[in-house]
Amino acid sequence: MMSELPDMRASDAERERIAEALREAVAEGRLTMEEFEERLEAAYKARTHGELEPLVGDLPAPGGAAVSLAKATSSPVPAGEGWTERIGGGPVSGPVAIGVMGFFQRKGTWTVPRRFTTFAFWGGGEIDLREARFEDGEIVIRCIAVMGGMQVIVPPDLDVHVGGVGIMGGFDDKASGTGTPGSPRVRITGFAFWGGVGVARKERRKSLG
Repeated sequence: MMSELPDMRASDAERERIAEALREAVAEGRLTMEEFEERLEAAYKARTHGELEPLVGDLPAPGGAAVSLAKATSSPVPAGEGWTERIGGGPVSGPVAIGVMGFFQRKGTWTVPRRFTTFAFWGGGEIDLREARFEDGEIVIRCIAVMGGMQVIVPPDLDVHVGGVGIMGGFDDKASGTGTPGSPRVRITGFAFWGGVGVARKERRKSLG
């Protein structure tokens, strides 16, 4: 659906949402690489909603809905919420994230799919699980970095097992370890070629108020 204000100036966040939709479309085979590159360049040059929306007008968003410029609203994980409340339910994020000469990011309150594949080529990405919800109690995140890098951030109480391979690159497994009772089990695998995948445990952000 076209914006009611096509002349409204586009924000950096809105351009990035369109770019992410394009990355997922090429990963799913909906766009050729040539079409992807043309649309991605146009997305980053766009100044208004009217210039952005035609770039994804023929593409579905994850779950089959139309791609929207409206920022998804989500509440941070409430303080004290246990693992039970964070497993299952809610819309699941797309199963693929791509950074090709660019950068992808998954952070805040998002739902990690049961199988999540990420790819960085001459680019990078950040996957932050500290405020995430999980589609299932068993999650596999596959990270592939070719001449690029990724950072995976996990909370101290999450059950994490890292088993990737570094070829002329690095795949950090120091964050492997069990979590607190009820924690989902997250397995991080894949490989880094002339690149790197880092996995680090960090405390959750303190709740505001």
